[in-house]
Amino acid sequence: APASGPAASKFLCLPPGITVCDSGRGSLVFGDMEGQIWFLPRSLQLTGFQAYKLRVTHLYQLKQHNILASVGEDEEGINPLVKIWNLEKRDGGNPLCTRIFPAIPGTEPTVVSCLTVHENLNFMAIGFTDGSVTLNKGDITRDRHSKTQILHKGNYPVTGLAFRQAGKTTHLFVVTTENVQSYIVSGKDYPRVELDTHGCGLRCSALSDPSQDLQFIVAGDECVYLYQPDERGPCFAFEGHKLIAHWFRGYLVIVSRDRKVSPKSEFTSRDSQSSDKQILNIYDLCNKFIAYSAVFEDVVDVLAEWGSLYVLTRDGRVHALQEKDTQTKLEMLFKKNLFEMAINLAKSQHLDSDGLAQIFMQYGDHLYSKGNHDGAVQQYIRTIGKLEPSYVIRKFLDAQRIHNLTAYLQTLHRQSLANADHTTLLLNCYTKLKDSSKLEEFIKTKSESEVHFDVETAIKVLRQAGYYSHALYLAENHAHHEWYLKIQLEDIKNYQEALRYIGKLPFEQAESNMKRYGKILMHHIPEQTTQLLKGLCTDYQPSLEGQGDQEAPGCRANSEEFIPIFANNPRELKAFLEHMSEVQPDSPQGIYDTLLELRLQNWAHEKDPQVKEKLHVEAISLLKSGRFCDVFDKALVLCQMHDFQDGVLYLYEQGKLFQQIMHYHMQHEQYRQVVAVCERHGEQEPSLWEQALSYFARKEEDCKEYVAAVLKHIENKNLMPPLLVVQTLAHNSTATLSVIRDYLVQKLQKQSQQIAQDELRVRRYREETTRIRQEIQELKASPKIFQKTKCSICNSALELPSVHFLCGHSFHQHCFESYSESDADCPTCLPENRKVMDMIRAQEQKRDLHDQFQHQLKCSNDSFSVIADYFGRGVFNKLTLLTDPPAARLTASLEAGLQRDLLMHSRRGT
Repeated sequence: APASGPAASKFLCLPPGITVCDSGRGSLVFGDMEGQIWFLPRSLQLTGFQAYKLRVTHLYQLKQHNILASVGEDEEGINPLVKIWNLEKRDGGNPLCTRIFPAIPGTEPTVVSCLTVHENLNFMAIGFTDGSVTLNKGDITRDRHSKTQILHKGNYPVTGLAFRQAGKTTHLFVVTTENVQSYIVSGKDYPRVELDTHGCGLRCSALSDPSQDLQFIVAGDECVYLYQPDERGPCFAFEGHKLIAHWFRGYLVIVSRDRKVSPKSEFTSRDSQSSDKQILNIYDLCNKFIAYSAVFEDVVDVLAEWGSLYVLTRDGRVHALQEKDTQTKLEMLFKKNLFEMAINLAKSQHLDSDGLAQIFMQYGDHLYSKGNHDGAVQQYIRTIGKLEPSYVIRKFLDAQRIHNLTAYLQTLHRQSLANADHTTLLLNCYTKLKDSSKLEEFIKTKSESEVHFDVETAIKVLRQAGYYSHALYLAENHAHHEWYLKIQLEDIKNYQEALRYIGKLPFEQAESNMKRYGKILMHHIPEQTTQLLKGLCTDYQPSLEGQGDQEAPGCRANSEEFIPIFANNPRELKAFLEHMSEVQPDSPQGIYDTLLELRLQNWAHEKDPQVKEKLHVEAISLLKSGRFCDVFDKALVLCQMHDFQDGVLYLYEQGKLFQQIMHYHMQHEQYRQVVAVCERHGEQEPSLWEQALSYFARKEEDCKEYVAAVLKHIENKNLMPPLLVVQTLAHNSTATLSVIRDYLVQKLQKQSQQIAQDELRVRRYREETTRIRQEIQELKASPKIFQKTKCSICNSALELPSVHFLCGHSFHQHCFESYSESDADCPTCLPENRKVMDMIRAQEQKRDLHDQFQHQLKCSNDSFSVIADYFGRGVFNKLTLLTDPPAARLTASLEAGLQRDLLMHSRRGT
């Protein structure tokens, strides 16, 4: 509000006789009865010049140009002259007068009542007391570029003029003592609009600023009216006879005479209580309050310059009124608890949101202290986003104020500024108030973008309060599947609906929820749960309601992971496993393992023979399906646990565990089966016959038949030495000599025959060796006579030159040279000698193959033959060590050479 008090007033004496004044361009401008125009700048150095010879009647200072328009008289009579002054240019020390022309509306001179100039210098309007208005169009500073014409004629004096620019359109408001009208002067024909049939006195009209949409203000005695160019706007009932009206920075300044009101003022003397006092009121139309009011004596005019108002009184004084800053205004309003006015003032002054929030908070605190909780919460709501919500919440936590707290929290959520605690508190308020309609309105939003709260928190609160249907609505609409299923299964116990909901979920979510809640569902609705699991593990398609069959390929879960769900439902488990094994042969191994265990368990506990046989067939067929090759041990353990002997034997046979098969039949004293196992698998594992013989030998029962069968096979395959057979059977007290008599007789006969054959072969080898030794000796000691008469190659008679070898072959020299590969070798004996040498080298290379020797010795039925073969290869010859004497080394080399010669001659002889 403008300042008041002695400190806010400055006194300055002006020349007497001032008749008119204006302001702008940094100075206050005055005109007096002597024809002088005065300028008062901010430095308060008063200057002036003689503008007219007689008097100055009107002044108009442009705000955007340093141009001053004046009306005055240079001679007696009614001869008003208009002069345009360029204040920036000088003519003999005075401002330059750029144009002078008489103000005459027609043929007869009349008195000028008012004057206005457009800021673009293209329009100037002059009003007269006879009701006429002249319009100067063009450059008003020059005669040649300006054209004057009569715009308006009437019967009532013109009391006010004002130009209004809206875009490219220029309006001229004309007000008389009896009416108000507007003209469009920027076009042709100047169309006129009658706005009202009420007028005003001189100096009682003004044009507002853009804050009031550039409305034309007419201050009548009863009301103040505001006008648009085409219609009347609002009016304000300000009583009193209006003398002056001005607009200043959003304020309406009115000087009026009101005999009823005589407020004290520092501008009046203490003893002056006359009835002609004039009241200066400054109204804030936007915020609707009186910003300032004071009483003055005989006000000449009120001017606005340098950011302040200046009141010129008839006694020559200028009173300065300075506007207080916004914060001071607000503090004054706070002291008077005028918070609404403070809010409006802050908005009009474009106070920031933090400042407004502070006002709202103080207003809310004031209303709360007065007990107006409803009004207080409305003010606190306006602080949302700036004031910490906990400040407000603490005030309304009382049960009596819960509806106020609810309103605040609702707004907090609508502005998306609520956290989980606020959501919890709001929902608790709804439940305490039992306001289901508000609760439904809060949670049932149309889209995700309209959700202003934490959905999961809301679900928790509603579930805790027992509002299960509302919690389900939120969980389903916002895809909180876990919460939906928790409520359905744990609170409502609606298992069918929970299973249906899972069936609508996408694959990943359906799989995870079945793993989590499958046991509960299986316990209460086993058949439906099993069906869903079958679909989930084969070709899952969400059961979307209202949609047809989907052609997209489905997903399938790992069926093995759902087996624990059937822990207490073996019947459903069997159906599930059999379904998976039929529909998906490539199901995980765990499916077949569990199915085998289940079938064996059923077989073991079944009492009905027919059903038991059927289960037996099913279990065997499952074992023979080939699904247990990689988990042989596990299947074997299952069969042993349930004493499923056929399965155990089958698995033993598949795993080539012939020893275990033999031991099984031995444990069960199945003699015939023992022999049968040996017959089937004895070729692959000959030791089975030895074990069978040992088994029967330990039996005290009469097992002659089986012992004879075993001995016959041992004899045929020569699996055991006879002595070992006799020693084995010696442990059986019932086994007599007759049991092995035939075996021993046949064995001895064969050995006798073998001995005879070996002796014959030894004798022949000795004779051959003696003969070869003699030939070698003859070759070494006696001369060799060559008596061959034919060539050994061409069989022709020998002719000199010829070639003879000690072996007895003779050749023509040309035949020998043609066929021999070496000069030292006989062509006829070379192939045979080469074979012998290769055999000797091979034997020498194999002398150190100890691993091969051990393997052959272990695997052969006749170990003695293997040793003899290696002995013949020289494996067991004496090694020649470096420490042996030279004679020993020589003897060893001679023996080795002799053996080679004997071998070569023996080969040749054969």
